[in-house]
Amino acid sequence: MKSGYTYIMTNKRHTVLYVGCTIDLAWRVAQHKSHFYKGSFTDRYNCEQCVYYESFPDYKSAIRRENQMKNMRRAEKIALVEAVNPEWRELV
Repeated sequence: MKSGYTYIMTNKRHTVLYVGCTIDLAWRVAQHKSHFYKGSFTDRYNCEQCVYYESFPDYKSAIRRENQMKNMRRAEKIALVEAVNPEWRELV
């Protein structure tokens, strides 16, 4: 079974948070940065910085975590980011 990642993308001013999951984090972040999917949420709001991610041994776990994170309040997502990345640096 393939491993998976759940991640948070943001824009330069950190006003938007996007939660996603993938099996190839570097490839997926590159897609966000290049605005590969025109008109998508990350394209419209310029979410080009990956500031948080978690890895999982299987993709189903990553999907479950993505759904949990999407149901979190913004403050909870910010707390996740700041716990491991207090300066909001680009991680990928």
